[in-house]
Amino acid sequence: MNKNPLLGLEAFGQSVWLDYLSRKALDNGEIQGLIDQDGVSGLTSNPSIFEKAIAGSHDYDDDIRAMVLEDKSVEHIYEALTIADIQRAADLFRPIYDRKKSADGYVSLEVSPKLAHDTSGTIAEARRLWTEVNRPNLMIKVPGTKEGLPAIQQLIGEGINVNITLLFGLPRYQEVAEAYLVGLETLDAHGKSLARIASVASFFLSRIDVLVDPILEKRRLEGGTRAEIVADLHGQVAISSAKVAYQIFQEIIKSDRFLKLAHKGAHPQRLLWASTSTKNPDYSDIKYIEALIGRDTINTIPPETLKDYREHGRPVSRLEEGTQEAYQVLEGLHQAGIDLDGLTQKLEDEGVEKFSQAFKQVMAALREKRTASSHESVTP
Repeated sequence: MNKNPLLGLEAFGQSVWLDYLSRKALDNGEIQGLIDQDGVSGLTSNPSIFEKAIAGSHDYDDDIRAMVLEDKSVEHIYEALTIADIQRAADLFRPIYDRKKSADGYVSLEVSPKLAHDTSGTIAEARRLWTEVNRPNLMIKVPGTKEGLPAIQQLIGEGINVNITLLFGLPRYQEVAEAYLVGLETLDAHGKSLARIASVASFFLSRIDVLVDPILEKRRLEGGTRAEIVADLHGQVAISSAKVAYQIFQEIIKSDRFLKLAHKGAHPQRLLWASTSTKNPDYSDIKYIEALIGRDTINTIPPETLKDYREHGRPVSRLEEGTQEAYQVLEGLHQAGIDLDGLTQKLEDEGVEKFSQAFKQVMAALREKRTASSHESVTP
C-alpha cells in the first residue's frame, strides 16, 4: 500500500492544519481520525466556518435551548458555542503540542470581524478569549489590517499566541513580521519565557489568482508590449508571492536580531498557506499545496482538498524552487502596469467584509433559533 502523501509533508518540515471545525466532526471522531491517519497537527476556524457549522445544522440546538432558558443573549450563545468547540479541539491537539514542545498542535479562534479596524477592541477581546478558552495551544486570530499591527505586537508582548489572518501582500507581511519581533523583544524585556509563545502569518493564496487572472486576461486582449509581458503570468501570482514571502521569512530567521531571540527559546513565526482550495477548475485541485512544500511552514487545508491530496499528492520540497522566476512574475506585473499592492489591499478589505457578513449571518441564524426555542419553552 502506498504511503499517505499527507504524512509525507512532515518529512519536509511542513505541518498540515485543518481548515474546518464543527460539533459533528468532534462528536463522530472525524477530527481525531484526521490526526491519527493523516498527520493533521493543528486546526483553524473563522466566522465562515462557524456560520456553516451552527446555521447549517441542528447539532447545537440542545445547547441553544438550554441557554435560552437561562435568558442568555445571542452574543453570549455564539461565544459559548464556539469556545466549547475550540476547547474540545484544543484538547485533541494537546498531545501534539506537548510532544513537540509547543512548536505545533495549535487551534485558532478569531476575534470578531467587527473589530478588524479597532486596535483597542481587538486587544481587549483577544485577552478575554485567551482567558475564557484557557488552553496553552490556543492561537487568537487577528486580521492583518493596519489597525491589527499594534494589537499583534501588544498581544505577543503579553505572551498571547497570535495567528495573523487575511494576509495578501508582501509589504503587510513584512509589517506583521516586525510586529512579532517587537512583541518577542517586549516579552523578553519583561523577563518572560519566549519558549511558549507562538505565532503564524496566514498568507491567503487562491483569492489572489481569482482577482488577478481576469486583469491579466484583459491586458492580454489589449495587445502590444503589455500583452507579451503577461502572456505567461496566469495562475502564477499567488504562488510567486508566497515564494517571495518565504525568502523574506528566511532572511528574518537568519538575522542576528532573531537569532538572539531564538537563543532564548523563541520560535520563528511560521508562514501558513491559507485559502488553498483551488477556485479555478482549469488549475490542479492541489495547486496551492504541491508548489509550497517547505520547512517551517503550514498548509491549512479544507476537508475536500485534504481528500484530494491524500488521493494524488506528490510531496516534494518545492518551495525554494523557481525563486528567481517568482521575482520575475512580480516584476512582470509591475511592467504591465498592474498594482499588486493595491489589489492585495482590496483583497484585505473584501476578506474583512466576507467574514463580517458570515458573522452577521450566524448571528441572524442564532436569533431565529433562539426565538424558536423561546416559543417551544412556553408551548403547553
